[in-house]
Amino acid sequence: MVDISTLSPAERDAHFLRRSFEIARRAMSHGNHPFGALLVDADGNVLIEAENGYMPAHDGTAHAERLLATQACTTIPADVLRAATLYSSAEPCAMCAGAMYWAGIGRLVYGLSEHRLRDITGNHPENPTLNLPCRDVFGSGQRSTEVVGPLLEDEAAALHDGVWGK
Repeated sequence: MVDISTLSPAERDAHFLRRSFEIARRAMSHGNHPFGALLVDADGNVLIEAENGYMPAHDGTAHAERLLATQACTTIPADVLRAATLYSSAEPCAMCAGAMYWAGIGRLVYGLSEHRLRDITGNHPENPTLNLPCRDVFGSGQRSTEVVGPLLEDEAAALHDGVWGK
């Protein structure tokens, strides 16, 4: 077990980002796409974990970050969310960035960029990736959202090896 209090901010981000990669692997083991997210409070406590929920209903809106944001804004106080960080295996799409914004989550750290994901998936019908960086979505809002990423991008990209078969 890692003592979060002994980690530098960069080490802490890498630690929790790798946990999002574990969640993405778990999503794959459940027959879903390899995306995972977790929400961590300012003290380093994991509040929520969410994996992609595309299957079994083929729900294209069941992205890990959107599912997490919905649960977060209905169960966690706004002041906690403002100070929390969402760690995501991939850059949130416009829908997920919007959900994060509306939930009031103050910080994002992600692995795989939307641009690189698009290169990996091509025009796969189950992931018609938007070419709209999350920074653009957050930048159009009235409150700031800190964004860190891409980070550990090669590790994040490896989660998708052999998945999309362009």
